[in-house]
Amino acid sequence: MRRPVALRLCAGLATTAVAAAAGVMLTMPTASAATGGVTGYATQNGGTTGGAGGQTVRATTGTAIHQALCGRASSSTPITIQVEGTINHGNTAKVSGESCNTAAGVIELKQISNVTIVGVGNGAVFDQLGIHIRESSNIIIQNVTVKNVKKSGSPTSNGGDAISMESGVRNVWVDHTTLEASGGESEGFDGLFDMKDNTQYVTLSYSTLRNSGRGGLIGSSESDVSNGFITFHHNLYENIDSRAPLLRGGVAHMYNNHYLRLNESGINSRAGARAKVDNNYFEDSKDVLGTFYTDAAGTWHVSGNVFDNVTWSAKGTDNNPAGPDVKSTTTVSVPYSFGLDPANCVPDVVSRTAGANKGLQVSDGNCTPQTPNPTEPTPTPTEPTEPPTSPSPTPTQPSGTNLSLTAGADGSSKADGTSYGNVRDGNLGTHWSPAGATGSVSVKWGSATTVSKIAIKEASGSAGSIKGWRVLNGDTGTVLASGTGVGSVISIPQTSARKFTFEITGSTGTPKVAEFETYAG
Repeated sequence: MRRPVALRLCAGLATTAVAAAAGVMLTMPTASAATGGVTGYATQNGGTTGGAGGQTVRATTGTAIHQALCGRASSSTPITIQVEGTINHGNTAKVSGESCNTAAGVIELKQISNVTIVGVGNGAVFDQLGIHIRESSNIIIQNVTVKNVKKSGSPTSNGGDAISMESGVRNVWVDHTTLEASGGESEGFDGLFDMKDNTQYVTLSYSTLRNSGRGGLIGSSESDVSNGFITFHHNLYENIDSRAPLLRGGVAHMYNNHYLRLNESGINSRAGARAKVDNNYFEDSKDVLGTFYTDAAGTWHVSGNVFDNVTWSAKGTDNNPAGPDVKSTTTVSVPYSFGLDPANCVPDVVSRTAGANKGLQVSDGNCTPQTPNPTEPTPTPTEPTEPPTSPSPTPTQPSGTNLSLTAGADGSSKADGTSYGNVRDGNLGTHWSPAGATGSVSVKWGSATTVSKIAIKEASGSAGSIKGWRVLNGDTGTVLASGTGVGSVISIPQTSARKFTFEITGSTGTPKVAEFETYAG
């Protein structure tokens, strides 16, 4: 049986601060960005750069972190917050300001964008205090430890999650973190890394998740399927009971992770979810992949994995393990490039790179850890998906059959009295509206369908309310088109997919989509 080698600790990230009193921010004269390059789905949707190009400040308390957020010119002004020391309930107070929305006893990243939080010096530990990301975008969290966050007992923080994301979150990169609990739900703990309520384009890389009943989830219920486009790579999941992760709907990519002692179940693909599982090492574990605790099945695309002393339970109505004869049940492609370490070396390379205070080392794709230059800025994503200009709408109605008439539908949210299915019923008298000013609706089929033209028809009396929009390949997250205003036919690159998404990014009044029509040509 293969065992990971001893850990090799590396020097922490150097800082440029000259001096800082405890709990007081120190403004740096030069800008700073997170070390290393963003990877996975966080490179999509325009990319994830965090606070690159903005001011850099130091914080040694949670209050100082909130002060840094609230001291910006606006809620989107880029900032990098270098954190050193222990952040806890006793030193984390609410701070008010026009550029922030904070709360006491939790690191609140709410209704903000363009922020990096990075541990420096002797390390940053968030002790019994979680990091909560809500209604925010372009966030980087790097080189920090978050431990023993409880949802019950005292003190409490963040619903019991170490890091959580919800409510329209976009583009988050969490890298080289250590997330740990010391028990399960009965001891007052919840998830280590949770995403729900329309969270998309997230990467968790080179991190350690350990000693918890629940590793994390994507989607809070079988109906919360608007989340997805999540990448997990080079992470260690150790002594986790279940949810490594639990995936409800959406697409997730897991590669080069080491799963050690998953006690009840591991990657749980449910409710139509599609998991791409490449070159992982599963060790001393049970039911590491499948659909568990539900009859709402998900699927998986597997390649190059090692199963070392893995046991499998029998199939049942609410239990569909992928093994012992593990085979793909779907095909998943991703829109970004990535390098795979051979699975046999994953325990070694992950033990040397994953977690906080490891020198931010990354693998070179050949099982050898490399230390990136800490002065290098985050690279520009190599495959931006946002078209640089809006497509030229076709002024006439497309010819052929409206393919949406035979499709299903789902979305991010729906206002009272509206339905996702109303956009593909052929009836201009019914409509879907999001619960707020923005949101998304999708049409989907059981097999790949080729589409090259889309017609979005607004309900009577609401024409012109949609100001900004995007069309996405719902299978991969690739942006196919974007623009302002609807009313003409949208031409997209001929695309074969099982799902297409229309996302409203800006509106006035209440947007109402009567029909989401799709055509082959």
